[in-house]
Amino acid sequence: MSLDFKPGAFNDFFRDETFRDDFTYRNSPQNIRRFPFPFDRDDYMYSVNMEPHVPGRKGTAFEHIFDVDEHYVAEMIDRAKVLAEDPLRCQSLPHMTLAGWDLLELIMETKAQEYPQWFSLTKDGNRWHWINRPLGIDHTFTFLDESTLPYGPFEYITRQTQGDFTLQDERDGTLWMDAGIATSQADWSVDFDVGMNFHEWHAPVPLAHDMGVFDRALKFLLKLQHGAPVRRFNWTMTVNPLLDTAPETYPKWGPTKTSLTQENLGRKQHLRVELQSLYRLPRSNAIAFDIRCYLASFEEIVTVPKWARRLHRVVRDVHPDLATYKGFIRNRPAMVEWLSKYDDGASTSPGWWPED
Repeated sequence: MSLDFKPGAFNDFFRDETFRDDFTYRNSPQNIRRFPFPFDRDDYMYSVNMEPHVPGRKGTAFEHIFDVDEHYVAEMIDRAKVLAEDPLRCQSLPHMTLAGWDLLELIMETKAQEYPQWFSLTKDGNRWHWINRPLGIDHTFTFLDESTLPYGPFEYITRQTQGDFTLQDERDGTLWMDAGIATSQADWSVDFDVGMNFHEWHAPVPLAHDMGVFDRALKFLLKLQHGAPVRRFNWTMTVNPLLDTAPETYPKWGPTKTSLTQENLGRKQHLRVELQSLYRLPRSNAIAFDIRCYLASFEEIVTVPKWARRLHRVVRDVHPDLATYKGFIRNRPAMVEWLSKYDDGASTSPGWWPED
């Protein structure tokens, strides 16, 4: 029993591409327009920006609860490579096993319902039959029996799901990050953060603590109910379409920030968006935190005139502390110069959607 990827996983929908070395990752024209562009106005200030996580506009990243796009197979191959290089990127403390089963159930049931052409789940009591066609997985196992899985339930299902995940245990009036997998993260470490509480985990974020953002967020999350998930945006910048920007590998990717020129910036500089969703789990009462990463190069973003104007204005005007925290303060002048060519000064309509 294994999670080996079988030949033929790529087809006309799933792209054969890489997030390292030669960086062949690209978005198709259709995928550019479904990109979850994070700015609904021409300026930006850190906020909680929570909203219900419910199926949204057709043909967008919000159409389904768990978005499966053209990069799915390639992302799962990249995740397997990262975990082979560093198994500590996935950790789950012993008391979080039940929460792992909760998450496995949530993802399997949701994907089988939303994408029946790719995923299937059949139950006979605790005997479950799971089919993941894109990854070539056909597996019968016993729910709540770890011995019938090749990994623990948390790792098993997150090896098949785009996005990083943490599981938050609620105790002592706060949330504790007691399980996590991160292979597409924006410069944070599961190995460092596992076992931290909510405020410790978010300690590096500037301005937000003084504004009371995380105190309000924690109060909100402690009231989160099962069956009523919520979502929010986060964003940063990445040079090259590199999923794995972990502190552990900074010596590999950090120096790429010095490689930008006006000639290559549009191709190499990427807006990195996290669509973060949170779910209260039924048996464990833990909270699952899904951190789904999307990448789009500046060249791709400026094909949408509204986004081109808005990205220029946000990058130009964002507070220097936030630009420093998000890791692009060094290259901000070059980004502003490059983007300014695509900002004609026209007004932009409210909202994220390209056509609005």
